[in-house]
Amino acid sequence: MKDEFWEFLDQLIESSETIIDRPAGSRHPRHPQIVYPLDYGYLAGTSSADGDGMDVWRGSLEEKTLKGILVTVDLQKRDSEIKLLLGCTQAETQTILNFHNSGQMRAELIVRNDNK
Repeated sequence: MKDEFWEFLDQLIESSETIIDRPAGSRHPRHPQIVYPLDYGYLAGTSSADGDGMDVWRGSLEEKTLKGILVTVDLQKRDSEIKLLLGCTQAETQTILNFHNSGQMRAELIVRNDNK
């Protein structure tokens, strides 16, 4: 069943356009003090707990395979979500994890361990 979880996410990623609406270095639209360290966006045609598309972090690896997910809890927004990590190196993954473990948000990393 564990493998099916990742395979289902792969199917969503492969059948959806990845939209990067907050490129690395850009500022959050409502909180300009927040600067995105990597490309951030969503999968078009999907939905998440907040009603928007599933969130995606895109790293620098040429192959944009799913390396893991973050599970986040945001006290300010009073919600929880998952963030897909596509083509992220270990260092980029740590940067993203640090980004989400600040302010009113906390995150846990679930790493894909099937050599994808």
